[in-house]
Amino acid sequence: MSLSTETDVNVLLVDDLQENLVALEALIRQPGRRIHTARSGDEALSLMIEHPFALAILDVQMPSMNGFELAELMRGTERTRGIPIVFVSAAGREQNYAFRGYESGAVDFLYKPLDPHAVRSKVNVFVELFRQRLDLLHMQGELERAVRMRDDFMSMVSHELRNPLNTLFLQAQLRKRMAAAGRLPDAAAFGQLVQRDEQQIRSMIRLLDDIIDVSRSRTGQLAMSYAPMDLAALARRAVEAMDEPARAAGVALSLDAPASIPLVGDEVRLEQVITNLLTNALRYGRSRPVAVTLRVDGGEAALSVRDHGDGIDPADQERIFGQFERAESGRDVPGLGLGLFISRQIVLAHGGRLEVHSTRGDGAEFIIRLPSPPGGA
Repeated sequence: MSLSTETDVNVLLVDDLQENLVALEALIRQPGRRIHTARSGDEALSLMIEHPFALAILDVQMPSMNGFELAELMRGTERTRGIPIVFVSAAGREQNYAFRGYESGAVDFLYKPLDPHAVRSKVNVFVELFRQRLDLLHMQGELERAVRMRDDFMSMVSHELRNPLNTLFLQAQLRKRMAAAGRLPDAAAFGQLVQRDEQQIRSMIRLLDDIIDVSRSRTGQLAMSYAPMDLAALARRAVEAMDEPARAAGVALSLDAPASIPLVGDEVRLEQVITNLLTNALRYGRSRPVAVTLRVDGGEAALSVRDHGDGIDPADQERIFGQFERAESGRDVPGLGLGLFISRQIVLAHGGRLEVHSTRGDGAEFIIRLPSPPGGA
């Protein structure tokens, strides 16, 4: 369904005689079409300021302001000059009203008595043209948004890759100078250098993996490999893997989980989701404690990641699951804004849900809900 078919299209009828308005309205009324009527030029102008119209049908012979005068006013105003005008007149053709009507900017001129079929056909044409124009404007807006997203995306990718690459380059230059000076590091120092290199490389690989996952999700090709697994063991492993980054950020990271929660899923992909949520909690949690809780409730396994950062405004709680979207934190937080989008796609592929509960100023809780087989607790 096109955008234009989701809303009514406005048509304006202007005639000083109520019976003429009633008859014409009955003739052209259809579903998806809203008819507005005015009995004077001033009333018509007021309506045109309030509503966008696909067509205005004007009676020529009206007191105070006739149809031609109204048309001239319409053509002199930015908001109304694009409205197609069809004149209607009971005067004879010999008065040459049609010529004056076309001079006033009319697209058509009809004489009374009106031919019902001709009137309906002409109105249908202008209503359809208006709908198509709305669709084109919407498409133009979407294309402009896509171009902005592409430019923003390329800028973010460049920024996110530049940081670890710069770090690797500087470390390589440092080792080169140390080697030239004959001051090679001992085994312990060399191990630390390698560890830092691995961290930067993993950061870049994770970034590239996210980009690939977004591309695959768009085509329905996000790969999953389902097998029996233990969600509790997976949660423990994911939390342990984040223990060092948490300590480096000064964050107390805790886990409360039962001994085992068996279910069927893609272990690698679900670990990716938990890691994404923990990474975000460290980024946005303002160095306050982060708690991971795992429970089985009502046939579902529920894994919660709770931070105590700034929280997320209600208006943003759905937006942040979109592509390239991030929570507003007032700080320069790294990342492309892909993690939550990918995480939700993975959870949905498991027949589950990824939810967020948050109050601004009181942190955020992200909950993964997955179907748990009977006896899984």
